[in-house]
Amino acid sequence: MRLAPQSTKPRMPAPLTGLGVLVTRPAAQAEPLCLALMAQGAKVWRLPALEIVPLGHAAGHRAAVGPLDHYHWVIFVSSNAVTYGATLLEGTEPRRTPRVLAIGPATAQALAQSGHPVAAAPGGSYDSETLLSADTLQQVRGQRVLIVRGTGGREHLAQSLQARGAEVFYADVYRRDLPPTTPLLVEQVAAAEQALDSGQLQVVTATSSELLDNTLRLFTDQTRLSQVHWLAGSRRIGQRVRELGLRGDVIVAEQPDDHGLLAALTFWQRHRVAD
Repeated sequence: MRLAPQSTKPRMPAPLTGLGVLVTRPAAQAEPLCLALMAQGAKVWRLPALEIVPLGHAAGHRAAVGPLDHYHWVIFVSSNAVTYGATLLEGTEPRRTPRVLAIGPATAQALAQSGHPVAAAPGGSYDSETLLSADTLQQVRGQRVLIVRGTGGREHLAQSLQARGAEVFYADVYRRDLPPTTPLLVEQVAAAEQALDSGQLQVVTATSSELLDNTLRLFTDQTRLSQVHWLAGSRRIGQRVRELGLRGDVIVAEQPDDHGLLAALTFWQRHRVAD
């Protein structure tokens, strides 16, 4: 029996081989991105720089916002807002339920999975500016809008809607905290610092301004991060990197989801190696 000749063509390395990445997303949300990066050859360190803490309970939120039929729109700003605030939409009569909107496809998907599809899904970026461009929000004078969010979020959405004549109210259903100093966190920081010092770690993710600021706070010596490269989830976050005086490359993803981050990093790495 004659065996087929074995191919001698060398196997191409994965596109992120040799690249070290620090993933700073909250622990419960980081694993899909970590696995996607490792599948492309990257070495990954984990450092959850943000903790999501629910506020209150469903009954308290309902009492605070009052009957939902008083609102024309309910806007969820993130998938965390859906996780901790979707119960606001439960128990309302379909004909009296306000129209629901979401910032970004991930939030819209979370709403759909909870049984509350969005009324409109504008394409483009994952931010307030994109949602504000939707036709449905151009004429809102005299309408009441409820924004479901975490405490201390951006005010741009509310301010823009108010400028268009809407009445805006908030339901703060979670807060974003710096993670508590646990033995695991101390170990993760030390591992990241050692990887930075040895040159194994070159890129740090920053998918929100809070994550960026908290990451800097977690390191005992911030000069370690002065030359590292940043994978930013939006241009706004990329600008924040520069405002902080960080001098490494800023890799801006078109979308802050796992696919967008991976695509931006792969493109940057390919051209970096080629140069």
